[in-house]
Amino acid sequence: MSNINAKTYESSTPTTVAFLGLGVMGYPMAGHLASAGHQVSVYNRTATKSQAWCAEFASAKSSQGEHRHAATPREAVQGVDIVFCCVGNDEDLRSVTMGPDGAFSGMKPGAIFVDHTTASASIARELSAAATQAGLHFVDAPVSGGQAGAQNGLLTVMCGGDSAAFDAAKPVGMAFSRAFTLLGESGAGQLAKMVNQICIAGLVQGLSEAVAFGQRAGLDMNQVLDVIGKGAAQSWQLDNRGKTMVADKFDFGFAVDWMRKDLGLVLDEAKRNGARLPVTALVDQFYADVQQMGGKRWDTSSLIKRLK
Repeated sequence: MSNINAKTYESSTPTTVAFLGLGVMGYPMAGHLASAGHQVSVYNRTATKSQAWCAEFASAKSSQGEHRHAATPREAVQGVDIVFCCVGNDEDLRSVTMGPDGAFSGMKPGAIFVDHTTASASIARELSAAATQAGLHFVDAPVSGGQAGAQNGLLTVMCGGDSAAFDAAKPVGMAFSRAFTLLGESGAGQLAKMVNQICIAGLVQGLSEAVAFGQRAGLDMNQVLDVIGKGAAQSWQLDNRGKTMVADKFDFGFAVDWMRKDLGLVLDEAKRNGARLPVTALVDQFYADVQQMGGKRWDTSSLIKRLK
């Protein structure tokens, strides 16, 4: 079960959409689309997941018709107005968009492909060009907010692409979002997500060092976090992960493996644009240490484990 929490949906005209990729993010995101009244066709590499999704959301009826699951991306996208996608990486994205069974070969002219995968800026530009050539629109739209944000319909979506496609997709995408913002041309969404991950890497390492230092000093760190959270040290990471770090609990969503994938994209892009990211590169190696400790699926706040 997806444990999607209730949300008051923004008004948008019910339409036909597809969702490709029903992982920990995509499954609840597609569920919010169904609950907002849109007809959703779904595709997942493991077909049992898409079948389970259709069974769970059968009661979320749409005036456009019943939800359905499809055997291929091409089948899932036929006749729909907007295709949403959230898969693992660049190659996964190519596999669901390109080729005879890919989405681009099945979408109707003028349809919009909105990609929520955290991927490279170069794949966003590549697929945008391929979509344009096929008479389609492409918006790169990676998200921040993690599994909880997807379940609660409160994701922050960073977009790149043309404004007309963005304007058409935004009212529908707000079903699972609290912010859906166009930041520039194709690739700008992915670059903004990289900025987001750079910020998180430094913040989590700083919080890890602070908590580990305070514990060594014999302080009541739960009390300390309450105090400093009311001052200049306050952050989302402190508010939401500080006390779970003190409690040595690391099963709160975004995994170390996924963060290393994202930071790899960041560091590759930095090589291309000449940005200097010494702290980010160091924290990436710290996450590699956590992986070696067996923490591949621990959440990102597990950086503190290597300090104990």
